[in-house]
Amino acid sequence: MNDLLQTRMFKLLFEPTQEVTNEEMQNAYGEFIEQISSVSNGNDYSATYRILTATRIEIASLETTLLYGQGEKCA
Repeated sequence: MNDLLQTRMFKLLFEPTQEVTNEEMQNAYGEFIEQISSVSNGNDYSATYRILTATRIEIASLETTLLYGQGEKCA
């Protein structure tokens, strides 16, 4: 399982019903960066690459989900 996807930052991003403060998101992001650092310290570069790629895909998916329906049709 991708431990990066289990971080508090993703939990905050995927749960739109709660109010999140700027400080709380900054702390969650800091923890996310620490987790990336610990994943990157391994010697298995192919595993690290797969983990980071899967995380990037999840972030891109989240971005499109958040933006879905916010745009309006052009005239």
